[in-house]
Amino acid sequence: MSERFEKRGFGLLVDPATNKSTAFTVEERSRLGLGGLLPAQVGTLELQKERVLGSLRRKAYDIERYIALRALQDRNEVLFYRTLIDHIEELMPIVYTPTVGQACREFAHIFRRPRGFYVTPADRGRIRANLDNWPEPDVRVAVLTDGERILGLGDLGANGMGIPIGKLALYTACAGIAPEHCLPVMIDVGTKNEELREDPLYLGLAEPRVRGDGYDDLVEELIRALQDKWPRILVQFEDFLTPRAYGLLRRYREEVCCFNDDIQGTAAVALAGLHASTRISGLRFEDLRIMFLGAGSAATGIADLTTEAFVAAGLSREAARARLSFVDRCGLLVASRTDLQEHNLPYAREGSGMGFLEALQSIRPHALIGATGAPGTFTCEVIEAMADMNERPAIFALSNPTSRAECTAEQAYTWSSGRAIFTSGSPFAPVELAGKTHRPGQGNNAYIFPGVGLGILACQASRATDGMFLAAAGALAAQVSEAQLGAGSIYPPLSSIRAVSAEIALAVAEQAYTDGVAKLRHPQDLRSHILKQMYEPVYVDSGGSPETHRTG
Repeated sequence: MSERFEKRGFGLLVDPATNKSTAFTVEERSRLGLGGLLPAQVGTLELQKERVLGSLRRKAYDIERYIALRALQDRNEVLFYRTLIDHIEELMPIVYTPTVGQACREFAHIFRRPRGFYVTPADRGRIRANLDNWPEPDVRVAVLTDGERILGLGDLGANGMGIPIGKLALYTACAGIAPEHCLPVMIDVGTKNEELREDPLYLGLAEPRVRGDGYDDLVEELIRALQDKWPRILVQFEDFLTPRAYGLLRRYREEVCCFNDDIQGTAAVALAGLHASTRISGLRFEDLRIMFLGAGSAATGIADLTTEAFVAAGLSREAARARLSFVDRCGLLVASRTDLQEHNLPYAREGSGMGFLEALQSIRPHALIGATGAPGTFTCEVIEAMADMNERPAIFALSNPTSRAECTAEQAYTWSSGRAIFTSGSPFAPVELAGKTHRPGQGNNAYIFPGVGLGILACQASRATDGMFLAAAGALAAQVSEAQLGAGSIYPPLSSIRAVSAEIALAVAEQAYTDGVAKLRHPQDLRSHILKQMYEPVYVDSGGSPETHRTG
């Protein structure tokens, strides 16, 4: 038994992994030195959850609910995760998008208790030693950010730690990766955000960002230290500026088990939505013409994975790329432009440049995908044009948080006379229009990355391959029922996210064996093996200690 679970008395109540609060039984209170430290009532997990929900629902603002949930996570992990899992549709928008955007902006001002691991340039030469200060011996997933491109909000520096914290909460809630296996990491190399640097409460390095070799060497030391400390670790890169995101992925993907969620996770969830949309539109997937507004890491990642899916469907790579077009703030991406980045070049079209609406009317896409971080860019004229071209136009307004979406669900349905197949990155409420209820899908990466992580860990994969994300997209699309499609949603309900994650994990693990990167011998029953890995937050009395139930 770990040292953590040998504690007695007050130490049990201040450790979030052992605290059961009022749920300690009379016998446990006597045996574990808790006499006099708790009120008389012996509660249950259900009763505690009811108290938490009542308190949350009485609060006036989502940021207050976010603070309350973070405080709950810091004092009672089981209660936090039980509440989050059982009320995922209500609480995911609080724990993650859209509220996490405000939480990151205000991170230094709402800070209560340290959570996660911080790396600064001053730590050069001792990162591996610092990792020994982390209290958990078996970390399996680390989410890394440098805070330079948080959602659609820009450079938030060390305030961006809210993103890894939130992502890892979803790894646990959505895919059952136990909390002690999760490590949020902030690479704090300063910020170009002058407002933050001048804020006396800002918690990060209040200096301009470190660039060049100093940055690269710091990240290299961190990655090698993580691998040395925890050889099984999966590294997820999150919210890096586009050139940095691609550079890190190219640098490490062949020698570290890693992926970039903004590139590959977003790609898989969008690809799943495209597959599901064809079940509504009646089009063949390989016949789709897709236009992207925005040409950063998210949009290009979607295009890269969609290209692979088109090739798998029988198209040549050249024909596949010809079905994809990009528009950025300077207009259509064409080969004659001199301002394109390396990841844009495969998608630059021949011909002359043109603006967004002109390109839309020329190319006549079946699906329009927004990844701009610029709200309102899908105007009434744009949506009406898509509806004129298509009986069921696919409109993906993927920018986060909700305030940055290219259009709202109500706008998409109203301007298309209810014919749009709409999805967004953050949640929108159902829309009533002409007597019909439209339920917009949410293309949330939480559908993908937790299941991908679970599948990788379950088979001990040495690398994360493109095939795994194709498999994840296919598994997610397969989980959408006909009833959900009939209501206009191209994703399954979030209430089924753990079952969905398990299916994705199964598909990812099977792909790992196909790709030859799984280190664990193939179990006789892979599905059962995966399900046994999943953490279930319940109170148990194990060997005389209040250890929570952790499998795997």
